[in-house]
Parts: sequence; structure tokens; C-alpha cells
Amino acid sequence: MIEVKDLVKTYGTHKAVRGISFTVESGKIYGFLGPNGAGKSTTMNIICGTLASTSGTVTINGHDIYAEPLAAKKCIGYLPEIPPLYIDMTPEEYLDFVGRAKGLRGIELAEQIEEVMGLTDIAAVRNRLIKNLSKGYKQRVGIAQAMLGNPEIIILDEPTVGLDPIQIIEIRELIRSLGKKHTVILSSHILTEISEVCDHVIIISKGKVVADDKLSELEEKYTSEGVLELQLDCSERELNELKDKLAAISDGCEAHTGDDGVKRIMLKYRRDKDIRRAVYAQVHKANITLLAMIPHEKTLEDIFLALTADNGEEEENIANEVFGIETESKPDSSAEPKGVKQDDNNDDEDGDDYKPLFG
Repeated sequence: MIEVKDLVKTYGTHKAVRGISFTVESGKIYGFLGPNGAGKSTTMNIICGTLASTSGTVTINGHDIYAEPLAAKKCIGYLPEIPPLYIDMTPEEYLDFVGRAKGLRGIELAEQIEEVMGLTDIAAVRNRLIKNLSKGYKQRVGIAQAMLGNPEIIILDEPTVGLDPIQIIEIRELIRSLGKKHTVILSSHILTEISEVCDHVIIISKGKVVADDKLSELEEKYTSEGVLELQLDCSERELNELKDKLAAISDGCEAHTGDDGVKRIMLKYRRDKDIRRAVYAQVHKANITLLAMIPHEKTLEDIFLALTADNGEEEENIANEVFGIETESKPDSSAEPKGVKQDDNNDDEDGDDYKPLFG
């Protein structure tokens, strides 16, 4: 449905997006994840045709976003991080304006306005000025305008930023409901946001893709191992003897004495293999006092931090070794999409040099 290939965006000498490539399939909720400044919003804006890329291609349902902008944009509903609301309008007036900009008229426009207001639960505030609405309702109005025209793809850029916990839960439920009829791309820097609603995850760091996988597969790859920490009351000799015995039932172990004087053994293990009983039996057999047995399991947050760490070559090695992708892409940065004026005067990482959304 969406194919992004070798996408590059530069601002002067700064590369905000560095050769990004990925494919979005129909009928799924995609999480587009990365730390602040990673290039998420830049990529989303390029996909939607509101920002010119330096090089690379974006194809939506077979339509090039630059060569066939009207056909491509009809397939997309887009909510930027800051909703493009006219605050002196009511939600109904605003949706009427957006619908007309998308080419809707008459009964079709009226029916779609009623439908999206119902789906986003804003009908009760239809005649209130947008400037008097809460942040949560403003986000709902923004999502409603993205749904007008019944686009196959809904793209939401940081839709829960600034919301309170109750509003966040409500927006997440709304996103899940959108996923039943639309392909959804949710851009966020919050891992829990992605894990709550998404089927597939694309992680970028410093303008490059470092992970592209199903959420379940990503968890399987990186959370399958854990570390079992033993805290022991014993001598150094007993510690080393026990370590040698435990090495046979674990995937690796280390022993040391902490600053608090407590002896510790760290045992690596696979989460599908419970070694606790065997470990306890060896400790008991050695007549050593076990003070604590603490499992440390990797979480998706650990994975995210490792993949997006600001560690230069190490980050590239992780991506190459784990995902088998080339992170160092050198596309032609001098290329410019046909028919789109390039603006290199903005040095903002995520870019704000927008082109008209409905152009």
C-alpha cells in the first residue's frame, strides 16, 4: 500500500532522514517509533506530500506522491503533531471546510461529517468554538478531519502528546477502532503507546531504520533471554565453586562481590527454560545461604534504548548484525523531486517547511 524507498531529507549540511526504506501493508496498525529528533515527523510529512524530500520515492497505492499528488493524497488522512485547526470555527464548521477542500459536496459531505463526528465522539460539542474545547477534544476533531473522504490510510503524528491519562486511554481506543477499517500509521516516541495498539513496529534512530518487524517478532528476538541474579552469604571460595557448578545449567554466568559485601552470581537463561529449581538445588547442596533470587528480563524499553542509543558505530553494528540491514546509505543528495520546490533554509531536525495538505 505504501512503499518508501531510499528517502533522504537534508537541511543544508544536516541530514534529517538518511536513506529510509520500508513498506506498509494494508489492514494493520503500524507504529513508527523513535526518540525526539529521529526524523519521524519529517518522514511522515514527506509521505503525506506536505514536505519535499531531497531524494528517494514514496508510492501510495501505486501513485507517486510527487508525480500524482492528488491521486496519492486521496488515499491518506493525516493528523500532524499540532492539529491544523481553525479555532474560531466550531467542529461542524471546520469539518465542512475540510470536507469541501477534499472535494466532498452535498449529501455525501453531510453524511461523512455525521459519521466521523459519531466515530470520534464529538457530536456533543459540534457547535462549540474549537478554541474553547479541551486538548483531548481538539485531538478528536483533528482525527475526525483526517477521516473525512474515507481514506484507506490514516497517519497520526504524536496524537496523545499533552493529553491527560484518561484522554490518552480514550484516544488509544479510538485508534484501535480505526484499525478495523483503515491502515493506520502511528508516529510516537513513547514505547508503551506503540505496544498498546500496534501490530508492526518500525524504529528509526538518527534518520535511519534500525528495526522493521511485527511487534510479537521483535519481542521474541530480544526478550527471549534474561538474567537471574543470586545474592548469597558465602565465602569467596564457596562463591567460585558454586559458579562452576551453575555454569553447566545456564547459558553463562559471572560472579562478583558487591560494594555492600554481598556475593552475587548472574546467570543468563532463556525465558522458555525455567532454571530456578535446578539453581536452588545446587545452592542448597552447597549449604550456602540464599539471600535473594531476582530475575531480570529484557523489556521492549530495553530494546528501544539499545537500538536508539547515541553510540555511533555501535548503533550501526546492532542494526547490521541483528536485522541484517545496511544503515549507511549514500543516495544522491543533489536530486530533487520533479515538480516540487526544495527548501533547504530550515535547519529544524523534524522540519516545518510544509506544502499545502490538500494541494
